Amino acid sequence: MDFALWSVIVGLLLVLMALGGSVLRRLPLSTAMLYVLVGLGVSPLGLDLVRVELPAHAHILERMAEVVVLLSLFTAGLKLSRRLGDRQWALPVRLALNSMVVTVALITAVAWLFLPLPLGACILLGAILAPTDPVLASEVQLQQPGDTDKLRFALTGEGGLNDGSAFPLVMLGLGLLGLHDLGSFGWRWLVVDVFWATGAGLLTGWALGMAIGQLVLYLRREHKEAVGLDDFLALGLVGLSYGCALLLHAYGFLAVFAAGVALRRLQQRGGHSDDSKAPVDQAVASGDRTAVENMAVHPEHAPSFMAQAVLGFNEQIERIGEVVIVIAIGALLWAVPWQQAAWWFVPLLLLVIRPLAVAVGLARSSVSRSQRWLLGWFGIRGVGSIYYLMYAINHGLARPLADQLVVLTLSVVATSIVVHGVSVTPLMAAYERKRRVRANR
Repeated sequence: MDFALWSVIVGLLLVLMALGGSVLRRLPLSTAMLYVLVGLGVSPLGLDLVRVELPAHAHILERMAEVVVLLSLFTAGLKLSRRLGDRQWALPVRLALNSMVVTVALITAVAWLFLPLPLGACILLGAILAPTDPVLASEVQLQQPGDTDKLRFALTGEGGLNDGSAFPLVMLGLGLLGLHDLGSFGWRWLVVDVFWATGAGLLTGWALGMAIGQLVLYLRREHKEAVGLDDFLALGLVGLSYGCALLLHAYGFLAVFAAGVALRRLQQRGGHSDDSKAPVDQAVASGDRTAVENMAVHPEHAPSFMAQAVLGFNEQIERIGEVVIVIAIGALLWAVPWQQAAWWFVPLLLLVIRPLAVAVGLARSSVSRSQRWLLGWFGIRGVGSIYYLMYAINHGLARPLADQLVVLTLSVVATSIVVHGVSVTPLMAAYERKRRVRANR
């Protein structure tokens, strides 16, 4: 496809989104649904302008999904302003660990009993589809750092954590298929892939986020230096955390998420709360460069300014990344061997397995019935699942097995984009109305 034509299509789409974004937010539609339609339109099913195929384009799709997920994980971490000792952290942790393991176990059992897949592929399928998506779930996540809602906090934290915590199970599935070294009796998998990679990833991201954030704040407060280029700070911290974690054979997804949480934590150290966000927003809205620079070096407001500046930039570039990867997903649908699809599996996952896993993971928790129901429904699958699928294909998955996992994964992702995209606006609007009524009582 000619680059000029690509520029016209993508440019036109971005302009249309900018012009109609406010209207779209009021409709039972999501931006991801429109991007998928654009992808279908430029594929051989439409104008035949581009042909995305597997395994030929698996490497580039993996990298595209990887970058978008990294940006989204860092954004999710920045939104979580609760102190680490807060009891509300128990909800996303239980969802990302307990509910995810239950989800993988149930998918594995169903695949083993009803699909022609070996055990390793069953576990791999469960690990690919278990993580909820941090990219396509922005409408149900925290809208601002000071939000205290349990539902949004749980979904944001779960999306940030389980994209990394699923990695050990991906490696287990690949190992059982002979594509990864598990060690004798699985010792290497347990020691390296579970404990070391998880712990080192979280610690690496946390340490880098705290160290770089403190250095920037010190230079700004004490020397009035390192002001501006917060977009460089965001991308630099994402790249540094991810790269260092991979060099340590740790999980980079967890490192990037932890770096975002650490940067937000700096705002709370020293007694600075989210109330300091208001003066920062006023200075930015004024357009006065001097006022903005004063906020950046202010002893009290500097942490809030840094966190908000980084978050604002990251959210913008994350949206652009979403456009690219979801269009690519839509453009890939024409090449999927749909004759192998097991469509009964999709409602089973979304309507039975996900709600059951949430119920088990959050047993005896403090969430209300409506929150528990919405947590069970909004188990959105998307870019994270695409990344793990491409990761498995690029690690030598046999073509017949890869075709089966491709059609199962993309049938779930495509359905999730549609059904969750249609339902998110009315359901979250009803939920917010109910919140306001309770708050006014």
